[in-house]
Amino acid sequence: MNPDTRSPGGDVPNQPQGPQGSPTSPIQNDSPVHQDAAANVIRGQIEALYGGGSTAKVIEPATPQQNAHNQNPYHRQHKDHPLPQAEQWKEYHSAWQQYYQKYYEQYYTQQTPTSHYFGAHNTSAETAQPTPDEEISKDEALYELRQKLLGKVQSSAKTIRKSRHFVPILAATLVVFAFLFVQFNRNVIASVQAYVAPGSLDPQNIVIDPSADLAVSPEPRLIIPKINVDVPVIYGVGTDEPSQLRAMEKGVAHFAIPGANSKPGEVGNTVLSGHSSNDLFDQGEYKFIFAQLEKLQVGDTLYANYESTRYTYVITKKEVVRPTEVDKLIYPTDKPVMTLITCTPLGTAIDRLLVTAEQVSPDPIEAAPAPSGSGQGAAEAAIPGNAPTFLERLFGR
Repeated sequence: MNPDTRSPGGDVPNQPQGPQGSPTSPIQNDSPVHQDAAANVIRGQIEALYGGGSTAKVIEPATPQQNAHNQNPYHRQHKDHPLPQAEQWKEYHSAWQQYYQKYYEQYYTQQTPTSHYFGAHNTSAETAQPTPDEEISKDEALYELRQKLLGKVQSSAKTIRKSRHFVPILAATLVVFAFLFVQFNRNVIASVQAYVAPGSLDPQNIVIDPSADLAVSPEPRLIIPKINVDVPVIYGVGTDEPSQLRAMEKGVAHFAIPGANSKPGEVGNTVLSGHSSNDLFDQGEYKFIFAQLEKLQVGDTLYANYESTRYTYVITKKEVVRPTEVDKLIYPTDKPVMTLITCTPLGTAIDRLLVTAEQVSPDPIEAAPAPSGSGQGAAEAAIPGNAPTFLERLFGR
């Protein structure tokens, strides 16, 4: 029988064995198949020897397909490990997700000390405050302070970035307002001054007996109780505009022109000019002394102190004229008359308001005659008014 002849059961055919159950003679064949069969026989004998069996287990020779994996005589055959199923992969990933979730929760808790301040109402880091049961460490307090400062700096920077686009517009607006204020400040201030002092006082409460011959101060003054005016009068002033403006810085100015150059106690017209409004930046304390002059009505009383004598006048007429209508001040009269001049409308120098009053005390019959030949000619003078405005100073009236 050939050595490679198989029995019907696939076992190696019976061979003579020695006392230890080993074959009496090795298989004399150098083919790989027979070499594997011999190796398997030896393995079986070793397994039987150490496994306690008395008879060696004959192992079938490896097939050609198995032979490719069994080149190493000590290679052991193992079953392939089954591949993981879908549910096993899910459990695997879930376990890692839980691990990383717990890891980062602990990490961020340590890196954000103020996080335990934030309650269920989503309180921000700027407004959150610890409860009385919580203790704030130094590091936590410093962290919270840094966060607040950083928020304020970012907010301020954002505001500045937005506002810098409006800087040129704001600057131009300020320049325009400054120009308007310099040009028209007298309009605003005069309107305020016109209502500062009360104008409804009864003159008889100020001067109990206007006809009484009382000794008064030698300083020339004009007193108008109804509009609370008590102002010095500057006499001996030129009729040119600069002279009049300088005099009106100290009070009201005597505007003496031929035909209207009288003084209190003399027959003729005594003309006094004063500011109703003037530039805020001009000198003098009487820039708005006649701001309420238009409140005077026919029948109101005014007083003039001159050379220690009080002269009482009663208003008889009010009139608005142009600045060049100087002839309105010159007319024949046999009585002592006083005319007050100021600019109108309030805050401008467009027209002139003339308030005329006649002397009633002392007795006008005893008045001295009118002077003659003093002052400038009427054609050469203009009724005085306010100082020039900002634009008038730059470009002329």
